Amino acid sequence: MALPQIEEVRNLSQEEIAEQVVQVKKQLFELRLQQATGQLEKTHQFKHLRHRLAQLLTVEGELKRQAASEAAPQADSDTDSEGSTPATPVVEASETPAPSESTTEATPEAPAEEATAEEE
Repeated sequence: MALPQIEEVRNLSQEEIAEQVVQVKKQLFELRLQQATGQLEKTHQFKHLRHRLAQLLTVEGELKRQAASEAAPQADSDTDSEGSTPATPVVEASETPAPSESTTEATPEAPAEEATAEEE
């Protein structure tokens, strides 16, 4: 049995790829179970399934990157057509007061210092 070809994976849809990823992971689990119980006879199947899983995940990642790169220019063209620059998030100053020295005195280090003083 020859290793699967990546061209076979490239012809699949994203849904089919996702289904096959799950299927291959289940098959790998079953092979590990058979190996642990001493029932596995065809150890080369590990290599074939790991190879197939790598192909599936590679093509899945390529499709995601391709979709992201196609979406990025569309988002840029949408903002350019409006004549405005992309909105940047405005970060407001937090209203939480900065930690003061009184809060640092209440740390758990203080009881440890008292314990060492009592030992001497």
